Amino acid sequence: MDAAQQEATARARELQRNWYGEPLGALFRKLIDDLGLNQARLAGVLGLSAPMLSQLMSGQRAKIGNPAVVQRVQLLQELAAQVADGSVSAAEATERMEEIKRSQGGSVLTTTNTTNSSGAPTVKRVVREIQSLLRSVAAAGDILQAADTLAPAHPELAEFLRVYGAGRTADAVAHYQSHQS
Repeated sequence: MDAAQQEATARARELQRNWYGEPLGALFRKLIDDLGLNQARLAGVLGLSAPMLSQLMSGQRAKIGNPAVVQRVQLLQELAAQVADGSVSAAEATERMEEIKRSQGGSVLTTTNTTNSSGAPTVKRVVREIQSLLRSVAAAGDILQAADTLAPAHPELAEFLRVYGAGRTADAVAHYQSHQS
């Protein structure tokens, strides 16, 4: 790889870090490890071609162009966290991945733990919807820049943008719960 290619790859990975919180190679490798997938299976669940997944992972391409694929990535990250904390079994994870694969980028209607016994959405589901909406409008770096601009006059709104637009789901859940009466 020549210097120009190395520079382009480094720039793509930096853009990915701003947009997705980390380079897609690292993010996808975590999903592969945490969910017991291979690259071809991950590409299939996400709705990407294997070559496109490879280009995103290597930094040859910076951005996922399809918002539905971005949402599937977020759903898989949530699923991986649930597998890691033991709230979803491996068998349930396999079933959920099939639901995620079929999703068109909206809510996956039949996922577990999205509603409580009264049928109301769980806090985590509400938070994920807010995050998804914000992240479909702007990249994390842009949201953080907007938050910095708003902070002097509107610190609470700036905090909201930082937490939901660029933060981790667990932090956003804690924020949401701290603001409930």
